[in-house]
Order: sequence, then structure tokens, then C-alpha cells
Amino acid sequence: MRTLLLLALAGLGAQLVDGSLGMAHGVISTVLLLALGTSPAAASAVVHFAQIGTGLVSGASHARFGNVDWKVVARIGVPGAVGAFVGAMVLSGMSTALAAPVMAVILLVLGCCVTWHFTVRGVSRDRLGRPLGKRFLVPVGLAAGFLGATGGGGWGLIGTPALLASGRLEPRKVVGSVDASKALVAVAASLGFLFSLGSHGVDWSWVLAFLAGGMVIAPLAAWLTRFVAPRVLGSTVGGLIVLLNARTLLADGRLGLPGTAVASVYAVLCALWAAALAYSVRAHLKERGARTEPAAERQPVTA
Repeated sequence: MRTLLLLALAGLGAQLVDGSLGMAHGVISTVLLLALGTSPAAASAVVHFAQIGTGLVSGASHARFGNVDWKVVARIGVPGAVGAFVGAMVLSGMSTALAAPVMAVILLVLGCCVTWHFTVRGVSRDRLGRPLGKRFLVPVGLAAGFLGATGGGGWGLIGTPALLASGRLEPRKVVGSVDASKALVAVAASLGFLFSLGSHGVDWSWVLAFLAGGMVIAPLAAWLTRFVAPRVLGSTVGGLIVLLNARTLLADGRLGLPGTAVASVYAVLCALWAAALAYSVRAHLKERGARTEPAAERQPVTA
């Protein structure tokens, strides 16, 4: 019972982060399941089964608050489902020892781009609103779906920064669209696991615990996204991507880094992230003040 309560709380926390930032549900959940001794394939299966329900609730909540671009959902969700199904089918015979650091490097670069874009440049009004084409979204969906299924997490970690880096969609709509397409990807991955593994190794009580925690918090997470400034949200997501993937690389034993060096690098990255967030908040407040002052000047003066 204690384990189920812990899993429910983990599902709640993971969905709160994922629903408001568009990533990390699979990563948080899978890390916990692996720590409990679950095999990688079973851990990914449990997470994806639970994400069918949490994805539906989160997607509906984001849609209610106007955070979803349905054209983006269709263009990234369908190839994402194909990639997830294939990834689930080949997971049992695939080594992710090399794929993990390669993926971490790619995401680290994307995270740096996202952080720089939103911290220094802010939200570009010139590109914002331009349509995202299939040539961009299809390969992103395929890669995110495949790596999400094989690694237990990756749909949001790849999809969210890629869409943010394009600068064509508001951060809240990036988060909402990625979350809304997650249910379709989770269904495809779950079918792949059922075909390849059956139900062997999947603890359905764990699935229900994750599902319960995630479904409770999903509407609140979607609501919170509306009130976070795009510039601040972009810097937050970008910094989180950098920290998560830097941790993966620094923890790789093949680098042979001493513990003090790892801690020092991570401390510097945390300090830089904090500075970027502070800069983004100040810039946002300045921009908001500049927009409200002309509006106030246009108010008619009455006797």
C-alpha cells in the first residue's frame, strides 16, 4: 500500500511538471520505477499505459484553456505514434547504452538554444504564428515517439524544445499541443508493448496508481500554463532541459569525472539557470510596463 501511495504521489508530481512545462513525465516516472527494481521494458510499459489516461485528461484540459493547436497535434502525433509503436517493439532487443548519451547531447544543445532564444531575445513576434510544416513536425514526431518508447521518456523532452526553438508557436501552445498528442503516442506504444511483451511484468496496480495521481493534477497544471509569461516559461523549460541532460552526461562513468568536478559543473549550471530566470522575469516586467503605459495614456480624461 505504501508503494502504491508513493507511486500516486510520483504520478501527481510528474504530471504537474509535465502539464505545465510540457516534458519530464516519463523521465520522472521511469527513474522511480527503475529504482524500485523494474526492468526498463516493464517500466516504460507502465508509464505509457498510465499516460493514455493522463494524456487524455491533460489534453482536454489544455484545449479548454486554449493551449492547443490541433494542426500541430495531428502533424506531430501521427508520426509520433508510429515511432512509439516501433520503439516499443524493438526495446527488448535494443541497447540504449550508446543512445542515451547521444540523445542527451542533442537535447543539451536544443536546451541551450531554447534558453538563449527566450532569455535574450524573448518571444519573436515576426515568426510567431507562422505555420509549422510537415517537413519539420514529422521527423520530430518520429524521433520523439521512438526514443520515448525505448527510453521510458522523451516525447516531451524532444517535442517541446524542438517546437519552442522554432519560435513559431507560443510556449503555452507548445506545451498544450505536445501534451494533447501524448495520448495518441501512449496508445501506440502500449500496443507495441502488448504485442512484444504481452502483459508479463506489468503491474496493473502500479499503472492505476500513476494514473490516479496524474489525472487529479492534470487540469491544474493546464490552468497554470496560461498564467506563466511566455518568456519566463521558455527560459524555465530551456534551463530544465539543460540540467536534466547535463546530469545524464556528467553521470556517465566513461567520462571518469571525479565527484567534486561533477558537483562543481552542476552548481555552475544551476547558477546560470537562476540568472537566466531572473533576467527573463525582469525583461518580462519591463515589456509589460512598456505595453501598459501607452494604453494608459490613451484613456480619455473626464472632468
